[in-house]
Amino acid sequence: MKIILTLQLCVFLLFTLHSQYDGNTSPSYPDLIKIYIDLAEKNTEIELYNMGQSDFGLPIYLCIINGAQDSIKSFDKARESTTLLINNAIHPGEPDGVNACLIWINDWILAGKKTKNLPVIGIIPAYNVGGMMNRSSSSRANQDGPEEYGFRGNTQNLDLNRDFIKMDSRNMFTFAKIYHGLDPDVFIDTHVSNGADYQYTLTYIASIRERMGPELGTLMHEDMIPYLKKRGEKGNFDMVPYVNLKGATPETGLTVFNDLPRYAMGYASLLNAISFTIETHMLKPFSQRVQSTLLFIEESINWMKINSGKIEIAREKTSEWERKMEYYPFQYKLQAKRDSILFKGYEFSNPISEVTGLTRLKYHQDKPYEKFIPLYKTYAAMDSLFIPDYYIVGGECSTVLKRLKSNNVEMSLLDNFDARIIGRYRINSFKSNKKPYEGHFLHSDIDVEISLIHRGFKKGDVLISSHQKNKRFIVSVLEPGTPDSYFTWNMFDSYVQQKEHFSSYVFEDKAKEILESNELLRADFEEKKKSDSEFAESAYAQLYFIYKRSKYYEPSHNYLPIHSGMYE
Repeated sequence: MKIILTLQLCVFLLFTLHSQYDGNTSPSYPDLIKIYIDLAEKNTEIELYNMGQSDFGLPIYLCIINGAQDSIKSFDKARESTTLLINNAIHPGEPDGVNACLIWINDWILAGKKTKNLPVIGIIPAYNVGGMMNRSSSSRANQDGPEEYGFRGNTQNLDLNRDFIKMDSRNMFTFAKIYHGLDPDVFIDTHVSNGADYQYTLTYIASIRERMGPELGTLMHEDMIPYLKKRGEKGNFDMVPYVNLKGATPETGLTVFNDLPRYAMGYASLLNAISFTIETHMLKPFSQRVQSTLLFIEESINWMKINSGKIEIAREKTSEWERKMEYYPFQYKLQAKRDSILFKGYEFSNPISEVTGLTRLKYHQDKPYEKFIPLYKTYAAMDSLFIPDYYIVGGECSTVLKRLKSNNVEMSLLDNFDARIIGRYRINSFKSNKKPYEGHFLHSDIDVEISLIHRGFKKGDVLISSHQKNKRFIVSVLEPGTPDSYFTWNMFDSYVQQKEHFSSYVFEDKAKEILESNELLRADFEEKKKSDSEFAESAYAQLYFIYKRSKYYEPSHNYLPIHSGMYE
């Protein structure tokens, strides 16, 4: 009788917990962590670790399933075997993954299923803690449920899904500890989309294939994604690539999203993981969105369980491909080449708005269609650079070195580095955003010149070999011309600012002397005046032309404290 009652109680508790997470509510951060603490205390298969602080001052937790019931051994097991990492609530107003993971835990572990044949599963219950604590029912104007949810920005009002290289938040330093501690094979970041209306509940962003290692790209795009699509169809949740529109509506075509390293999935992809961002549709009911997220997670786990051997081999070959890489391709651009995709959308019209009196876009959910539309998915690298054997970064660059160390980059302090021929980086020109983007005025169109000089280095400067794990990450952040380099994110701006200058009325006489003593400079100066009318009409521009080519111009201007070299 006692056994029967206990089983009945377990079934009741399981049903109650499942129904709680499957409705139109999502737990607050304190309630969510209380749930996870309770689950970890009562189930040996579940481990919960405080991994470090968030910007809010409350911790970011990591739940590990199928670990080794020991903090050190569990992380060792994760790195040595097949591992999935799921990141939830980077945008806390999009909590579908929060609920889906709780349902998966309840339906799998509390239902008594065994986890030993599963991959190691890491779950970040809530990444953006500050956003989780800033709850309301109105910040997501276009979204259907849940009743209450968090806010997109963190405590610093940063979008944390743009912070994976610049690392302005404490959250990202904690995330780096989690990520490198697990070294996941597959990474899933859970979201809810904005944008067009269509029939699908779930869309996905997959890493662009051209940027991935060949073996890993093949495994993801020709094996895992077709598997997930088939399983989704059987689960009544068709899925298509993220509806990233080429024009105003889906009929104009979809373009594959460029997952730069600033984004969670782009960061994971750069570190050689199979990486997804899943986007459920804002206008679908919350419970339906949760179920589609749950299905994607379940089937990803199933695929990993079946293909663990393939995954490990593909990652090993990708590491070897990266190790042998001599040139680093970058500046990937979407090509005009187009494919097609069978798409389930809604007809639309452009009636006159009752609010503005102008035309508006209106989708008609009572008029669904299924037809082929263009899909632009081919990318090509517009540039590449030769990868040096090592970089030397000035010891004074604490902001940069802190970020490299947090990403497990191996480096050695220089004590007495003999003078040698080495490459020096000079920024010839660049453009900057006119408005701030996530707290930065990003640089673009960066013209970098590398010149060879003979010099030594001071004690405390740092040597970073490119012949180590995550070679592409090192190159992408230290080479100033790449789209998400530390230079792009303003970490070397002081080096492109002049500290000394001249007063025109004083320099006039010096300029005359300089031209009289330098015939080549005088010839260039006269030619510039003839060929450039704007230059000829600007007294300051002419004086600056001479000043910049004189001994008075500061020699350090536009030179970065980064050097690169080759082993002899």
